[in-house]
Amino acid sequence: MLQLAELDELHLDAYESSKLYKERTKRWHDKHIQRCEFKEGELVLLFNFRLKLFPGKLKSRWSVPFHVTKVFPYGFVEIWSEGSGTFKVNGQSLKHYRAGIPVQGNQVYKLSLPSSY
Repeated sequence: MLQLAELDELHLDAYESSKLYKERTKRWHDKHIQRCEFKEGELVLLFNFRLKLFPGKLKSRWSVPFHVTKVFPYGFVEIWSEGSGTFKVNGQSLKHYRAGIPVQGNQVYKLSLPSSY
């Protein structure tokens, strides 16, 4: 009977330890989530989940820029593009599109062979 009582006590200790570990892990995960808020008219990129089925490891997993048409509560966003039309997606699969700075003029660099040749 004492061994059964000790076994139950070990079981309860393991359960409590597991519960504390899960709480700490959840707290750490929630702290590192980046919340993105989208506004109507912004440009966003959509993450392509299906790309891993196709070869090409250097291919970008982010689709062409979409326009945000409406923002719903609880993270849903309605986006639009000419090719695919309007549809709703989860806001976690979107990121803000930032256009690059245009290059002012062309610069030409002439390369020469190293002196050892």
